[in-house]
Formats: sequence, structure tokens, C-alpha cells
Amino acid sequence: MISRGRPQVVVVGAGFGGLRVAKQLRGTGVDVLVLDRHNFHTFQPLLYEVATAGLRPDDIAQPVRTILRGAPNIRFRMGAVRAVDLTRRRVVLDSGAEIGYDYLVVAAGSATNFFGLESVEARALGMKDIQQATALRNRVLRSFERAATPGGAEERARLMTTVVVGGGPTGVELAGALAELKRHVLPHDYPDLNFDEARVVLLEATDRLLAALPRRLQRKAAEQLRSLGVEVRFGAAVRDLTDDGVELASGERIAAENVAWVAGVRGEPLGEAMGVTLGAGRCVPVGPTLQIPGHPEAYVIGDLALLERPGGGAYPMVAPVAMQQGSLAADNILRSIGGGPAKTFRYHDRGTMATIGRRMAVAHVFGLDFTGIVAWMLWLTVHLIQLVGFRNRTLVLVNWAWNYARYDRANRLVTDQGGGRPAGGVPAHPDARGDGVGQDASAP
Repeated sequence: MISRGRPQVVVVGAGFGGLRVAKQLRGTGVDVLVLDRHNFHTFQPLLYEVATAGLRPDDIAQPVRTILRGAPNIRFRMGAVRAVDLTRRRVVLDSGAEIGYDYLVVAAGSATNFFGLESVEARALGMKDIQQATALRNRVLRSFERAATPGGAEERARLMTTVVVGGGPTGVELAGALAELKRHVLPHDYPDLNFDEARVVLLEATDRLLAALPRRLQRKAAEQLRSLGVEVRFGAAVRDLTDDGVELASGERIAAENVAWVAGVRGEPLGEAMGVTLGAGRCVPVGPTLQIPGHPEAYVIGDLALLERPGGGAYPMVAPVAMQQGSLAADNILRSIGGGPAKTFRYHDRGTMATIGRRMAVAHVFGLDFTGIVAWMLWLTVHLIQLVGFRNRTLVLVNWAWNYARYDRANRLVTDQGGGRPAGGVPAHPDARGDGVGQDASAP
């Protein structure tokens, strides 16, 4: 750590929640060590843009050391945390190294939930980190390259079909972006293909999209997706995934080369190595002050934390929850050091939004509903403000302006040598979706 004689705070995860803790403790009387298996922070709400060739990976990522630069009491160390020993107050890295702490904040995020479907875990493509988003882009573009070679009509149609499983914000945004890619961009690249055969199918097991939004906005989102050519299917639970496509619980089969699985998340596996009894979603139960019962020096925040809302149900796995919990955890650590009482968590929900396509979006902000271009402009503004680093904001703004003016997506590169890696083959990023695409939801 940095010095002796001062409280040592270890933060696991450099997502939205973990970075908020570090920033709140900047310049205070504690020494902070941030741990993450990657040396960069990913803005997960825009991973779908990488997956659909709209942005480059480095447009939505920023080195953690750059973010924390100039903070004399904060240091970063790259390494995956393998276990947490709450009794000895040690975190164990995959290298075998042990790091002691006086206070611990675990913001390790979430991982993809495959609901016990082994075939899905083996074959589907996820959207939890930059590696997975890039793999999806490679697979989709490679499929059209294969479709452009001579072959049968049935196989060509299969290669030109992408299935998105999950009707949350990530699924809606990904399906809309894929539809625009196939409508406005790829026909110019592949003039010999019949794009009436190209399909984007969005499967949702329930009877609605975007469950966190009012019903009127849910219906509007479905209408906007269908206007782009997306086949929105409700009550479509997936039973199996084969090399040829998707098999639904109803027995129906959909022939598709690529399947993106964004149907759910669970607590990051680190929770299973903390020696505590896990709750729903494999998350770590915490008290109203975000502390682990029996271990007041240890906090869990963001996607990995399980905390009941006053009205019942758990808090959503979204970035605003992680950031607000990060602020509270930092405040409570300082209060503990000063001998003061800990505060309880109260979530200030500013709203939820999702973009569907060009001038298409839905937003529920401060109790007001917006659709169409107004919601789209709100979405653009919020995401630009939340992006870390002036360079990232500038690059994203330039790319969006270019895409808007030219109906183009400039990053249509196939950068792998094979077919990409499935979701189950790429480790989840610490502080994932909400703490960094559950995210699944985009929220201001």
C-alpha cells in the first residue's frame, strides 16, 4: 500500500461503483488500493455500439491509471481477485499474493446468467465486456462474408440471421442497432445479397420489453423496433441452442448463425469465494448500510450486492445504483474512522431510457415519459456526459455525427482469425453491466 499508520482501503473492481468509491476518498486520510483484472474502465452502456461497428473499443474505455491520476492517496494494481478472507482481512489474487486491508469495498459486478442452459453457455455470444462485444461484431460481419460466397439459399438466409435473446435495454438497443446496420450499411458492402433474407429476431420470454418502463413506453419501443424490421417475439423462452440456431420451449426452431444472449445476469463468481451465504442471483446479502453482516469493515456494492428495497424487491443492476452505493460506502468508511454512525442507503431514481435507432428512443425521466427524437436527444446527452474522459466524449460525438450524416458505421473490421469466442468462454469484467450493459439498463 502507500503508507503505514493510515487506514488501508481496498476496492475490488474499477467499474462505476468502484471508481466512485476511490474518487470520494481522494485526498482524505486513508490510503486506497483499487484492484481490477483489467487496467481500463469500460463504459458498458455503449458496448452494443462496439458490437455493431459504430464505435471502436477504445472509444468507450479509459485506462484506470489515467482516471485516478493526480490522487496521491490512491493506487491501482492490475490483478484478478481469487478469494476474500473476511476473518483475516485479506484479499487473495490469482497470483497467490495476499493484500491486507482495514476496510474493504467489493464492487466486482455481475456475470451472464445462462439459467443452467449448458448449450447456451457454450454457443451464445455475450455482451459483458469489450472482448465479447468485439467477438459479436466479428461473428456478424464474418457471417455476411460467408453469405456472399456461392451457396444454397437456405444456408445464406441462416447466415444472415441474428437472434438477440432478452428484451431489456441491452437487448433492445442491440437489436435496433443490428437492424440499422443491415438496413443502411451492409447492403452497400454486399450488393449481390438479397437483404430481404436478412433477419434480426428479438426473443423475450415474458409479454413485454423494458420491464422497468411504463407500459406505454414498452409498447412504443416494440413499435419502433418493428418499424426497423426487427421481429419481436414475446413468450419466446429458449430451450436449447445448436450449431444451426435456436430451439424455443414451444418446439419451434429458428435457423440463425449468431445468437446474442443478454437475457439476464447474476452476481460475479467472486461472491462464491467470500465465505458468505449467497442470496438470490448469487449475490451477497448486505445490510442497509451496505456492510456485510458480522463484518462492519467490509462493504459490497453494485451488481454483486443484494439489498431489499423499502417497497420490496432488490435494487436494479444499473450504473446509477452502483455509483450511489459507492458514494455511501466511502462516506460510511470515513464516518467509521471518525467514530460516527453509518448512514443507510436511499436510492434516488432519476429514470430509465433506451435507444432503439436513428431518432428513436424511449425515456422515463423524473416521472415524465418521452419518445422519438426528444428521448433520443436525452439519451445522447446523458451518455456523452457520463463517458469518462474528454477524448472519449469527443471521439464518440464525432462517430455519432458521422453515422448520423452518412448512414455509416466505420468500424466494420473482422479482427479475429476464427469465428469469435462464445459468452461462456470470456471472463466477465469486474463491475460489469450495472457497475460498468447491466448495464443492463441505461439510466441517467
